Amino acid sequence: MDALPDEWCLRHFDHLSPELAQSMPETMARMREMCPVARSEEHGGYWVVSGYEESLAVAQDWATYSSAHGLNIITTKMAVRNLPVQVDPPEQRIYKRLINPFFTPAAVAPWEAPTRALVTRLIDGFIDKGSCEFMDDFARPLPSLSFFELAINAPAEDLEHVAHLASTSSTPDDPRARESWLGLYEWIKEFTRRRRGELPRGDVIDAVIHAEIDGRPITEDEVIGTVQLLILGGLETTAGALGLMIDRFCAQPEIPALLRSRPELIPSAIQELLRLEPSFVAVGRTAVKDAELGGHRIAAGDKVLIHWASANRDQGEFEAADSFDLDRERNRHLSFGAGPHRCAGSNLARLNLRIALEELLARLDGFRLQEGAEVTYHRGLTRSPDSLPITFTPRS
Repeated sequence: MDALPDEWCLRHFDHLSPELAQSMPETMARMREMCPVARSEEHGGYWVVSGYEESLAVAQDWATYSSAHGLNIITTKMAVRNLPVQVDPPEQRIYKRLINPFFTPAAVAPWEAPTRALVTRLIDGFIDKGSCEFMDDFARPLPSLSFFELAINAPAEDLEHVAHLASTSSTPDDPRARESWLGLYEWIKEFTRRRRGELPRGDVIDAVIHAEIDGRPITEDEVIGTVQLLILGGLETTAGALGLMIDRFCAQPEIPALLRSRPELIPSAIQELLRLEPSFVAVGRTAVKDAELGGHRIAAGDKVLIHWASANRDQGEFEAADSFDLDRERNRHLSFGAGPHRCAGSNLARLNLRIALEELLARLDGFRLQEGAEVTYHRGLTRSPDSLPITFTPRS
């Protein structure tokens, strides 16, 4: 698609725009070319950071660009803070230390076999038809089921309800968003209350509900905020990444063909696909003191949007940045963020993505969009296909 007009890019950039979601690569390329740090007049005014070096600088400088206030231009307000994302170091480190041990490579490695069984079960549900609605039949159920069954030991019968709340609450301007935030809050409150009365399972939920913060018991809102972030960070982003990967496979069949012939390349391909099409596209910060960025004066109190998806295609960091290239000497993409708030669940996400692609490529061939289908994308701080109706040929 064509980039949005220059005037829009330089003065009226709006990350909630559906037109931006449809034309993101082209529009963000124009933003980087004209002004890697631009000032938008929308939503009360904020800075848009689209260059790689500038994005990395903001993400790493938490003392100047605070996550505690974020970018207050989302229309709905959550019931509690997402922890540890909405606090700054050193407080942030306390909450992150609670959850990090449960998502290391060693911690998620035992989940490989049950994840593969789950992937197989999902594919079995649609393979004989030769078609599916990929987002509903595979991309959204996989991370949701995996997270519920393996990470937090939550009741399977609650999954559909919670996944719906998580998706709706994070959709900008959805009239159900406020109600969904409250529904998610109430579900987590009841779930953690119930877990306190059960025998410990040694999972991340036990670690959170029994934690001490600076020598005091963790509060209920702190528990809910931490579990809330785990749910929001683990469901929608991985689902979006899967959808964007299969969307690309439909457009570039040479990629799945290569990976079928050389499945050992799948882990490297995932890194490159995440760079090209991240589902977590942007995040907000607030300047807490005056600063200089890209030749612009950022005043204390200014809102700043870091655009990860744009930074991932900066030619200054990635040669032939718009191309899928498995021969890159380094791939320091920002799809999992950077700095102290880098995604704690990245190892689990890569495990889910790797096993999903291994099984999908082994069992399905000839990915194509169904005739007449037009893909539209979720807008806001995340990006994924709203729906992805595909056809394929089952492999024997």
